[in-house]
Amino acid sequence: MAARALAMLATLLGAPGAAEPQTPPVGEARAGRSAAPEEEALAVIVNRSNTVDELEFDELRRIFLAERSHWPNGRRITVAMRDPGQPEREAALRLIYGMTEKEFGRYFLHAVFTGEVLSAPKRLATSDVMRRFVFNLPGAIGYVRAADVDGTVKVLRVDGRGPGEPGYRLADRPAAPKARSR
Repeated sequence: MAARALAMLATLLGAPGAAEPQTPPVGEARAGRSAAPEEEALAVIVNRSNTVDELEFDELRRIFLAERSHWPNGRRITVAMRDPGQPEREAALRLIYGMTEKEFGRYFLHAVFTGEVLSAPKRLATSDVMRRFVFNLPGAIGYVRAADVDGTVKVLRVDGRGPGEPGYRLADRPAAPKARSR
């Protein structure tokens, strides 16, 4: 158990992760890539074999907080997040978690060490890696900009709405990247 806790701490603190997932088969080119990232909604994505098509927002939040650990079919849920500093991650923290980066880190550090959750979310560098991860792991859930969705993953509806539909809860603009001080 101590080794597992140390591995979770290393993940939270940004230690290099496991080998990258395999590349999915090449599908059709993604459409709609012209919009700026800060103007796009987040799309919640799962493996295409997942039987879930829609989640209520509160259930989505419980999944991302690791308060729910299994899909209805019994498969373990693995949450994937973008790396810190990415606009998509900042939007997810604000819109799904309702936390800052610091609060998120504290929450999962406490939850992992007390055994309240099985693991912290996996950290992934790019939307391409996120899609490959979700493609390769049937229990995975993550998010990408709506324009980065392709045929290798399935987009979940949230509260009956999908990205681009009026009233979609994950359509807020991600925070602008912070300027680096010299």
